[in-house]
Amino acid sequence: MGQRWILIVGLALIAATTAPSHDIITTPITWDREISRIIYERCAACHHNGGRAFSLMTYAEARPWAVAIKEEVLERQMPPWGAVKGFGDFRNDQGLTPEQMELIISWVGGGVPEGEAKDLAPDPKLDQHSTDVPSHGAVAVTGEFQLRKDFSLDGIAPKSVPEDAAFQITAELPDGSIEPLLWFEHYSAKFAHPFLYRNPVELPAGTKIHGVPPGSTVLLLPPDTDTRPSGSR
Repeated sequence: MGQRWILIVGLALIAATTAPSHDIITTPITWDREISRIIYERCAACHHNGGRAFSLMTYAEARPWAVAIKEEVLERQMPPWGAVKGFGDFRNDQGLTPEQMELIISWVGGGVPEGEAKDLAPDPKLDQHSTDVPSHGAVAVTGEFQLRKDFSLDGIAPKSVPEDAAFQITAELPDGSIEPLLWFEHYSAKFAHPFLYRNPVELPAGTKIHGVPPGSTVLLLPPDTDTRPSGSR
């Protein structure tokens, strides 16, 4: 009898340790319906198979990173693994809106439910040229800089910026007005890419570029037909 009892207890312990654990679901937000759409829209450019960062393209791939994603959102109130905040309207902006951040936080805190396959977002169309930097006609800026001629600014690309750097780039126009351009915060070269404006910023000759510290270099990018969506110019 004693041996039979030991065998039963042993089998119960094995079953308890090998049975999969289940999160308690307390949220209606699911990966298939809400979260996949956020990830595909904001994160897939880097977080896909063969991309510059680990893939988040499927529930199975994203699930182990759920807590890390939530912690990053809570800590910086920025997109997961983000490095730059922008003043303007960027056509390749990957930042999360407050509503999207709340959805991610609620999803993780509510048990990370997967949902139903019928609600899954369509696979994103990845732009293979989204991180290309048009170098022709670009102006390198380090320290204080003044434009000698009119310049149509299509975007800014970090060329040489220290890790975890934080600085704000502005343009002081000849009339004394200030045009905010880009705000670097907790910069990480691993996720560097050009930041392209929705509409070019017209900077007249004599404009002074402030905020790029000595030791850092950014490129002022002119409009380039290869990086602008059709019909935007």
